[in-house]
Amino acid sequence: QVQLVESGGGLVQAGGSLRLSCAASGRTFSSAAMGWFRQAPGKEREFVSAISRSGGSRYYADSVKGRFTISRDNAKNTVYLQMNSLKPEDTAVYYCAADRDRSYVDNQSQMQSNYDYWGQGTQVTVSS
Repeated sequence: QVQLVESGGGLVQAGGSLRLSCAASGRTFSSAAMGWFRQAPGKEREFVSAISRSGGSRYYADSVKGRFTISRDNAKNTVYLQMNSLKPEDTAVYYCAADRDRSYVDNQSQMQSNYDYWGQGTQVTVSS
C-alpha cells in the first residue's frame, strides 16, 4: 500500500515557477515508477510527466517539455515536479501517482490505468 500526499501548489503569475512535491509512505515507492497528471476545470485528467524507479529515465508530455522537470529522491520517498515558465493553461489540479508494476517509463506511462495509487491533488493557478 502506498499513500501519496502532494504539496507546493499555489497562485503564481505567468512566467513564474513552482515546485510540487509528492511524499509517499510505504515500501513500494522505491520500486515504482512515478507520474504526475493534471486536470483543468471542465477537462479530462491528462498526463504530465513520469520518472523511472531509479530516476534515470523521464518522460514528458509535449505541452510541458522544456519547462517542467520531474525528479525523485528515494531516500526521502518524494517525487518532485519543478515547473518553470508557467502559463495560464497550466492551471489545474496536479496529481501524483505510483505505478507499482513498472519500474521504467515509456509512452505507456501516459496511461492512467497503469497507476495503482493516487494522491489527493494540489491546485496550481497561473494568472495572466
